[in-house]
Amino acid sequence: MPISTLAESAKPHVLALFRVVIGLLFACHGAASLFGVLGGAMGGGSIPAGTWPGWYAAVIQLVGGTLVLLGLGTRIAALIASGSMAYAYFDVHAAHALWPIQNGGELAAIYAWAFLLVVVAGPGGWALDGLLGARVAAGRGAPAEREPSAV
Repeated sequence: MPISTLAESAKPHVLALFRVVIGLLFACHGAASLFGVLGGAMGGGSIPAGTWPGWYAAVIQLVGGTLVLLGLGTRIAALIASGSMAYAYFDVHAAHALWPIQNGGELAAIYAWAFLLVVVAGPGGWALDGLLGARVAAGRGAPAEREPSAV
């Protein structure tokens, strides 16, 4: 079997794994900031409720990461997560230096681009969006349509 055929057949599964890992890591980051678990925010503790922008960013991380992980409302959740990380990069990090390696913004930049990829490519396989969409379509007696990326 040619490598391109193998790669095409693996694409929805690899994309799903990418989505699950990115979502899980993002959700863990939010949980650490909100609840002080997994080492807490910036080395310990939690962010006080309602403080701008840290607490709101942590809520986006926890909720958005969980939704992306599950593949539920994936594209919208990933778009919000990507935007929040782009905001974090330009508002917090870029003021210190031009390059992410110089300003400590590598993680924000990587998350912003990773979530943008999920927005464009879709959730891949194993997403709750696909399961719920199939159930809704089956309930109406219509054949379920699948996204090209979920094939």
